[in-house]
Amino acid sequence: MISDPVKQRTYEKERAFLSPYAQHSENTKGRLRAETPCNMRTDFQRDRDRIIYSKAFLRLKNKTQVFFSPEGDHFRTRMTHTIDVSQIARSIARSLALNEDLAEAIALGHDLGHTPFGHAGERVLNSLSPAGFSHNVQSLRVVDVLEKEGKGLNLTFEVRDGILNHKKSGHPATLEGKAVSLADRIAYVNHDIEDALRAGLLHESELPAEDIAVLGASSRDRINRMITSIYENSVGKADVVMGAAEAAALEHLRTFMFERVYITELSMKEEARAKRMLSAMYEYFQKDKDKLPAFYRRLLEEYPLEQVVADYLSSMTDKYAIAVFNSIFIPKSWALREEDLEL
Repeated sequence: MISDPVKQRTYEKERAFLSPYAQHSENTKGRLRAETPCNMRTDFQRDRDRIIYSKAFLRLKNKTQVFFSPEGDHFRTRMTHTIDVSQIARSIARSLALNEDLAEAIALGHDLGHTPFGHAGERVLNSLSPAGFSHNVQSLRVVDVLEKEGKGLNLTFEVRDGILNHKKSGHPATLEGKAVSLADRIAYVNHDIEDALRAGLLHESELPAEDIAVLGASSRDRINRMITSIYENSVGKADVVMGAAEAAALEHLRTFMFERVYITELSMKEEARAKRMLSAMYEYFQKDKDKLPAFYRRLLEEYPLEQVVADYLSSMTDKYAIAVFNSIFIPKSWALREEDLEL
């Protein structure tokens, strides 16, 4: 039988090879609820596995990254974006001798609370909910409350902190969390550019020349340059930062994408459709809470209706949101077939 020595070897490797600024697995601040440790996996490895096998993670494959219901198999979804972030975060962590297992767990969980229809859905729910809505806060709620039929995943403090603070405005408590925050921006800017080029919304000649000169002409070159810059500016330090030139170029590319792809007449037209759909369903369930699925009705015993409706709507995949909308609002044929009529 495998016993604690397996995990102890991992601890010993971490003590031998990780940076003094890394978060060592054996020094975790622990979980919200005490539980029997795994005799083989560290707590961060266990968190990663719990996230991978969660229902919320499985739903990411049918949630929009940027493009609604794209025609083609090679556009990114929220799932593939999450995998991209995980890979980049692990590369940063490895180069800086940080805890790769922690970085991976944070990356895999960072978007679990994302809405259908990408950031358009997030903006809609934020405008509808009295308490507001932010996907990073909802991601933490998913792992703390909504998964496992209301029991939550009971993740460690470090993973929960990284999930909550992965946005640019966040302040992660660990360097691994900072690595994921940077990896998220690196991934979505570069891979959204790839998707926009594939969709014909952009041409390579339109990309800002000054930023391409700093970062590189291809997505691969840009990502490599930014990871290298993070290494050069962070190795041996108690921080994870990108060099000033690369950081400025990334931010400028991000602004460019908002102007040319994210917030355009075409995207706003699609967002308006998503808004009408989600707004109608939000109002419907607010007026008739008994129409919520049984799990969400049980949540009403502890949480306000506005929160629970937002929980339900944000959990939906794009396809499921459309299906629920159709089942509520689209008339169904009631007429009998002619052959069924008595003549």
